[in-house]
Amino acid sequence: MKNVVNLYATLSSEIEQQIKTNVLKIGDRLPSLRSICSERGVSMNTAIRAFHELEKLGLIEAKPQSGYVVSYSHSHFKNIVASSQPKMVKGANSMDEIMNLVVENYPMAKTRLSSAILDARLVPINKLNAAVGAATKSLSDSGVNYSVYGSEKLKTQIAKRATVWGGKFQPSDIITTSGSTDALAFTLLALTRRGDTIAVESPVYYGILRLAYSLGLQVIELPTDPKVGVQMDALERLMKSKKIKLCLLVSNFSNPMGACMPEEHKKRVAQMAAKYQIPVLEDDVYGELFFGNKRPRNIKSFDEEGMVLWCGSFSKTLVSGYRVGWLEAGRFKKELEKVKLNHTLYCTTITHEAVGIFLEIGRYEHHLKKLRASLYNNYLNFQRCISLYFPEETKVTHPTGGMNLWVEFPKKVNTIELYNQAILHRISISPGRTYTLQHQYNHCLKLSFGMKWGDDIDSALKRVGKLAKEMM
Repeated sequence: MKNVVNLYATLSSEIEQQIKTNVLKIGDRLPSLRSICSERGVSMNTAIRAFHELEKLGLIEAKPQSGYVVSYSHSHFKNIVASSQPKMVKGANSMDEIMNLVVENYPMAKTRLSSAILDARLVPINKLNAAVGAATKSLSDSGVNYSVYGSEKLKTQIAKRATVWGGKFQPSDIITTSGSTDALAFTLLALTRRGDTIAVESPVYYGILRLAYSLGLQVIELPTDPKVGVQMDALERLMKSKKIKLCLLVSNFSNPMGACMPEEHKKRVAQMAAKYQIPVLEDDVYGELFFGNKRPRNIKSFDEEGMVLWCGSFSKTLVSGYRVGWLEAGRFKKELEKVKLNHTLYCTTITHEAVGIFLEIGRYEHHLKKLRASLYNNYLNFQRCISLYFPEETKVTHPTGGMNLWVEFPKKVNTIELYNQAILHRISISPGRTYTLQHQYNHCLKLSFGMKWGDDIDSALKRVGKLAKEMM
């Protein structure tokens, strides 16, 4: 069975690559199934399964009397989202009113395209339930009491997984938290003071902006490329000027753009942090959701002086409601442990132990493989729908992982107004204005594809596209 799976997966992957590289173009006819069997030496069943995989990805379709033809390619989007160019000043305009509106209306939405949250149908609920049961049995007090230092099992598994991208940690280096937002908050509380300035990408996840704003911090937004992340020279000038206290980056598949910093950029950031003695907080919540063959490295893997703090969570990759996150704080571990003690005192027990058990018995990697395939399928379907239904001049990012797309409409389309129209149809989208403290991105939109694909998602995207066209 394994060989059969490898054969059809290899075949579909090869054809997919030909479509990606424009060897096969939209409308091109694929060889017949019989020809594929003869040329590749595979069975008819293998050829059919390979074609069905490509159909599910939205890359090919069956045409009457024509066989299979290419139906979609990334090259359809000739207009690519350009690098952002925010003003390199401290942002002062709060986006709270817009964000509060999106959050308050979220429960009434039937189709939720606004938040990067995994659809429950993509979560291995039964296996997690079993892990929770095992956790209550393995904990000496069945998990009813507080945990002072956190789950050792969980810390061990996080440290083990980090070796994949070059992380070299002991379990004792890991500080467990209730999600990555806690890790971000503890770091900002420990290393900054009210009135200090931090640097972030632009656009940037609104949760980061709200957190900084609530702590009385000033924010400078950096020019950011949708493929490779922040502009390195701009970041270095800022670090060199000593105008910032800390830099916060989502190096792998950022929210909302989906940018992934290349290794040479990550290495340079770590070197700059050491040279200018400015901490870099690396939020790695999407690093496991890569579409290629290899997990990208982190900035932390190039950190030789402990100036990079690495945090993440299982909220985007496994289960959000369990609130399982972590932080490796480098040379700042004592400061972070003190802040955590002051603000939460103790750690969550059962859910953290359950995730540790889930990882320990090897179920996580199997789950991730299925999840990555589902998200990649969603990504291609979103791209296809945007190309078909949205205004012709629409631009969209092409991330290589994660679960977010950044959409740029013609400037006539105001996405706050578009949101107001979409929510009337019980569709939740995320206006671009919520990802900045400046007056920009009013014609942009973030869409998340962390759900199970179906006709309802297709219909919702078609509706959003129709509303946007009407605004033109």
